[in-house]
Amino acid sequence: MTMPKKIMLLGSGELGKEFVIAAKRLGQFVIAVDSYQNAPAQQVADLREVIDMLDGTALDALVEKHRPDIIVPEIEAIRTERFYDYERQGVQVVPSARAANFTMNRRAIRDLAAKELGLRTAEYRYAASLEELQAAVEAVGLPSVVKPLMSSSGKGQSVVRDGDDIRRAWDCSQSGKRGDGPEVIVEAFVPFHTEITLLTVTQQNGPTLFCPPIGHRQERGDYQESWQPCRIDDAWLKEAREMARKVTRALGGAGIWGVEFFLADDGLYFSELSPRPHDTGMVTLAGTQNLTEFELHARAVLGLPIPGIELLRTGASAVILADRNGLNPRFSGLDEALSAPGSDIRIFGKPVTRLYRRMGVALASASPGANTETVRKQAIAAAAKVSVVCDE
Repeated sequence: MTMPKKIMLLGSGELGKEFVIAAKRLGQFVIAVDSYQNAPAQQVADLREVIDMLDGTALDALVEKHRPDIIVPEIEAIRTERFYDYERQGVQVVPSARAANFTMNRRAIRDLAAKELGLRTAEYRYAASLEELQAAVEAVGLPSVVKPLMSSSGKGQSVVRDGDDIRRAWDCSQSGKRGDGPEVIVEAFVPFHTEITLLTVTQQNGPTLFCPPIGHRQERGDYQESWQPCRIDDAWLKEAREMARKVTRALGGAGIWGVEFFLADDGLYFSELSPRPHDTGMVTLAGTQNLTEFELHARAVLGLPIPGIELLRTGASAVILADRNGLNPRFSGLDEALSAPGSDIRIFGKPVTRLYRRMGVALASASPGANTETVRKQAIAAAAKVSVVCDE
């Protein structure tokens, strides 16, 4: 295999930034693309481009201009149907054009998981109007969860607890969606006690590998903290791995996948799937594994060997959020946050703040076997010491 490869990263947020760093450490050439200038991954890439990735003509022109060897999507808001043409032109799409198209749309991935593969999921319906949403909520029951078919980081997601919430949920889904269509998925609420991410690595040449499970907590549909390892029953872990193996095999391609599950008193439920590094997997930046999720993704994408994944430490992450809209963000409290042994901070470098926007992450780690709750509290305490200051 000849190196370097020319990689086009579509979406240049904080996850993309860490992927670029991992790829550059392996000597690769990266073009970072986003809808705005100076996005986090663009700050560390070789070249940057700014386009609307939902504009298929603009995307085609960019691919023609740079002729990448590999296209790595980082977000959902892309004309992923173009990926099939790029594959026919000899471009490697990560993990594959099929995977990117299915997982960028909640209808496609949910129907694949539940109807074709028989994975256990929450009961669900679809709705493309307020009237259809009312009927769907009645069918699945209360409480129910409403999500746009295309969105990320909890945008547009809400819980319907009574009839008065339906109009609000519809408006929320339409303001938070990505893409053109109005359709939403309506899910019966699963009374889970734990949410986990099972980072799953598919390789060009080699077996499917699994990272130790990651527990996480969400608010407003978005990740707030994660920890690794998350202790779960061995039988459930075996079942989760088999589900993850089935769905990633059906989609095809090489890379890392964030496969999410609900753990409830009555068993395991498949929730969602992302064909790229997962936000909850930022905990691996705390040194919990021999390879971070970003290093695993880079190796898998490039077809480089991954001899194995080892758990090295107990770790946790907690997000650093903005509390207002603003410009020119600055950060105070870093010295205090970094004063505790085993603590670390990653500032993403986003040039603009929004209410609840993730601007960084606090990390904490301890020896393997350390008390997970103690490490979680340390990460949360470190995050709380960092304040985001910005111009109004």
